[in-house]
Amino acid sequence: MNSSQTTPQDLSERLLPQVRAVMDVTQFEGAGEGRPFLARYRGRLKIDSDQAYDRLEPQFAREGASILLREEGEFHYLLAVEEIKARQAGNPIINVLMFLATFATVLWVGSGYAEGYLQQTPSARELPLIGRPVPLAVLYAASLLGILVAHEFGHYLLGRYHKTAVSLPFFIPFPGGLLGTFGAFIQLRSPPKNRRVLLDIGLAGPLAGMLIALPVVLIGLALSEVGPLPSRPAELGGTFLEGNSVLYLGAKFLVKGELLPAPASYEGVQPLYYWLRNLALGVGRPLGVPVPLGGRDVQLHPMALAGWAGFLVTGLNLIPVGQLDGGHMLYSLSGKRAARLVPVVILSLLALSIVWNGWLLFAGLTFLMGRTYAQPLDDITPLDSRRKAIAIAGLILFVLIFTPVPIKLLAGA
Repeated sequence: MNSSQTTPQDLSERLLPQVRAVMDVTQFEGAGEGRPFLARYRGRLKIDSDQAYDRLEPQFAREGASILLREEGEFHYLLAVEEIKARQAGNPIINVLMFLATFATVLWVGSGYAEGYLQQTPSARELPLIGRPVPLAVLYAASLLGILVAHEFGHYLLGRYHKTAVSLPFFIPFPGGLLGTFGAFIQLRSPPKNRRVLLDIGLAGPLAGMLIALPVVLIGLALSEVGPLPSRPAELGGTFLEGNSVLYLGAKFLVKGELLPAPASYEGVQPLYYWLRNLALGVGRPLGVPVPLGGRDVQLHPMALAGWAGFLVTGLNLIPVGQLDGGHMLYSLSGKRAARLVPVVILSLLALSIVWNGWLLFAGLTFLMGRTYAQPLDDITPLDSRRKAIAIAGLILFVLIFTPVPIKLLAGA
């Protein structure tokens, strides 16, 4: 019997035997005025929730309904709602055009970095091919967009694997920006089946992006030279220092054998304290460590800059709130309790805005949109032990690549 031959009011009774096969039902009710469901069953599941969902979903789908599994206190709830259809896919031509526009703006910004790098590092002109501005700009664009493409298609391919409708990636051009792009994103066009699927889709992007970003950083740093920083404040005009994360600082140490930017002298400050303060506060005023005048720093090759940007973007996406990848990760671990962290994230971002005012924007966006999470259809099934370990690894990755002060513009005296 299909949905055209039945009414919503009797759905709860008609499918009660199938529900009772997997659930000890203590109460059920059908559709009614003001009720946002076609049927609702309360009780305790007798089998694993993921198995219960798989057994019941096709039976309710034949009735034109989708099912939701929820848990409140000691009770499990199964709700039948109007069929949840995937939002209509957009025109892929738009995605292609946005990618081409982004490639153009990233290439344009990269050409400026290429010219500046070759002027600052004349010996780089001796390198075959990438010792010229245009190929160097292409290398920057290919490196940065390669990281973003890997990130977004990590989401996309895992979504397709789990039969969750997702959009193609949208790349955002930004011709006047530091990197030439605001990054990229995909949209979930239908809810994920359960928290396991949500975690797989959410973390696939950062992990895939890091698989590209890490070698890009290491190769780029190997191509970079370490040189002196200005020795007088008057020489600082127009200089900027990229922010350090634990992983980026470690990558520079691995490739160059020293922690950078290195001061000329620690001036009696314990090195461990100096670098902890550097990571947390950056350099320069306010609150940050003194600018390492006369010290040493890596003269970033454009490929290294692209890899650093990949670290930065991944760290921002892993902030554990809302619709960000980190929000998906946190919700997968803790369910609705994830919303309790939103005030903590907002206050943390406001505190960080003391050392980098860009966090004010992120705090505002978190206040407006950070309380909305991607709730799965089956919100009962927990993560298995393997995925819990992966989620914890994701949190550790966030700590390693988060950059408290992404960039510091050094003004001359």
